[in-house]
Amino acid sequence: MVRRTKEEAQETRSHILDAAEKAFYTRGVARTTLADIAAVAGVTRGAIYWHFSNKADLVQAMLDNLFEPLDALARAGESEDEPDPLGCMRQLLINLFYQVALDPKTRRINEILYHKCEFTDEMSDIRRQRQDASIECSLRVEATLTNAVRRGQLPEHLDVSTASIGLRAGIDGVIAQWLLVPESFLLHERAQRLADSLLDMLRLSPAMRNKA
Repeated sequence: MVRRTKEEAQETRSHILDAAEKAFYTRGVARTTLADIAAVAGVTRGAIYWHFSNKADLVQAMLDNLFEPLDALARAGESEDEPDPLGCMRQLLINLFYQVALDPKTRRINEILYHKCEFTDEMSDIRRQRQDASIECSLRVEATLTNAVRRGQLPEHLDVSTASIGLRAGIDGVIAQWLLVPESFLLHERAQRLADSLLDMLRLSPAMRNKA
C-alpha cells in the first residue's frame, strides 16, 4: 500500500508538471498563477503546494530534466581519459539541436525558457538558479575544450574562456532564433552543419587565440 501511495504521489507530481508546462506555454510564466495550473491539472492548489513550494519551484522542476539524456555525453567530454572530447562535443550539439527540433516537449520547454519567462519578482530565485547553472555549464564546456586542446584537436593557444563564451552564445542564438521563427529553416536538417560551423569557429578564429 505504501509503495502504491508513493507511485500515486509521483504520478500526481508529473501530472502537475505537465499542466504547468501547458499553462506556461499558453500564457507565459508571469501571467500564469498556481490557480491556473491547478485548473488545468484538475487538482486543488493544496495538492500543488504538497509537491512544490511556489511557482519558481515548479519552473525549476520543469527545467531539471530538460537535457538529462545529454548529460552522460557532456561528462564524457569533460573526462581527461576521453580520447575524442571534441567529437563528444560535436555529438552533443547535434543531439541538442535534434531534440529541440523534433521532441515536442523539449521544444515547448525551451520556448518557455527563451521567450515566455521573465526572471523578475517571484522568479528571482529561479534567476539565481539559472545563473548558477550557467556558471556550471561554462566550467564544463571549458573542461571539454581544455581536453580537446590537450589532445591536439584544437589550437594549442586557444583562449578556452573566450571560446566557451562564443560557443555558448552561438548555441543560444541558433535555438532562440529558430524557436522565434521556426519556418525560417529546418533545424534538424542543419544540425550537423551548424554544429560543425560552431566548432570551426574555435579551430580557425585568430580572435580566440591567446596572444603570444
